[in-house]
Amino acid sequence: MSCPTSEIQTRLESAIQSARAAGKWTLHYFRRRDLAVERKTDSSPVTIADRGAEELLRQQISQQFPQDGILGEEFPERPGTSGFRWILDPIDGTKSFIHGVPLYGTLVGLEYESEPVAGVIYIPALDECLWGAKGQGAWYQQADAPPEPAKVSTCSRLSEALVVTSEIANFDAIGRSEVFEHLNRQARLLRTWGDCYGYLMVATGRAEVAIDPIMNLWDAAALLPILQEAGGTFTDWQGRPSVCSGQGVATNGLLLEEVLAITRSANPQQD
Repeated sequence: MSCPTSEIQTRLESAIQSARAAGKWTLHYFRRRDLAVERKTDSSPVTIADRGAEELLRQQISQQFPQDGILGEEFPERPGTSGFRWILDPIDGTKSFIHGVPLYGTLVGLEYESEPVAGVIYIPALDECLWGAKGQGAWYQQADAPPEPAKVSTCSRLSEALVVTSEIANFDAIGRSEVFEHLNRQARLLRTWGDCYGYLMVATGRAEVAIDPIMNLWDAAALLPILQEAGGTFTDWQGRPSVCSGQGVATNGLLLEEVLAITRSANPQQD
């Protein structure tokens, strides 16, 4: 891959602005008792806030970068010709959003020639923003405070670590319940502060491991560059740095092999 840093930086700045705008738009529907919830073909929930936020993201990206491709969770893919593709999850954590839990977020990922190069996580209800781009570091901003470098923790033992995940039932859904059980026994603490907020926690040193057995591309695309630039890792359960494997695990780097020893050993015939 050979892409000028300036091209990525221009798009990263736009991604931050767009993620903030779309995320703040969702707050109009957050904790509304009259919010209508529909079910998609895969039985996952969707609301007017999901669709409206993605429409807003697509509109802003199309205006500024008409040659770029766009892939989002709620609408069909738009091919591009520039080599760049935006990958959007307007509300990552729709179940949390529906139940009034403030840990949902807006994800904007950017690929160049199929390689993740930048990502943004915005948590609108908490006004926390985290972003990173290849070779440019990872940065965290709370409300209007100055951005500060995002760095993973220095914890070097799983027995002293906080592990977070999005949904316990998903481990059993793919026949990997023993992964959850092993982590629950070996970690100091395991909590379901999940979806993108859990990965934000790892990148900012508040947790050591975030793991999910089921992930779509739009769930993962923004995370890999952020975690890597924060000094950590984002891989699949076999240790490959991929956003396309359908599963993911983020670590502070120091715990990667200890965690992979658990994920690799569980039902390896399914990999």
